[in-house]
Amino acid sequence: MRYLKLHVGDASWVDLDANQLDAKRVTLYDGPVESILKDDFGTLEATTRLYGQVWTSGPQVVIRYYEAHPPDSEKIPVCAVARLSRDQMRKLPESKPGTAILEGSTAAAYVVDSFR
Repeated sequence: MRYLKLHVGDASWVDLDANQLDAKRVTLYDGPVESILKDDFGTLEATTRLYGQVWTSGPQVVIRYYEAHPPDSEKIPVCAVARLSRDQMRKLPESKPGTAILEGSTAAAYVVDSFR
């Protein structure tokens, strides 16, 4: 992450699902996800794609990012998670198994040193 001029705790806003930009509600499914950086993040510029995995089995959605793909560049390994405070990553009650409906379509991607 030093190569990207990023440190543990650094964060940037992302659109959670590239297929549901600016949605008032977003539905996420267990499995792979493609998110988009809304702002520059270290040396990663806005519109960089973040690739990761979504888990919906608990009361809150878990999203872990493993790879970044900047425009006009090669893919780069990353270690980041999507977070929002005040239970904003909590699934809405109408979420069915294997899915998570969230209010809003953005979150912050935080750099972490490992996944727990």
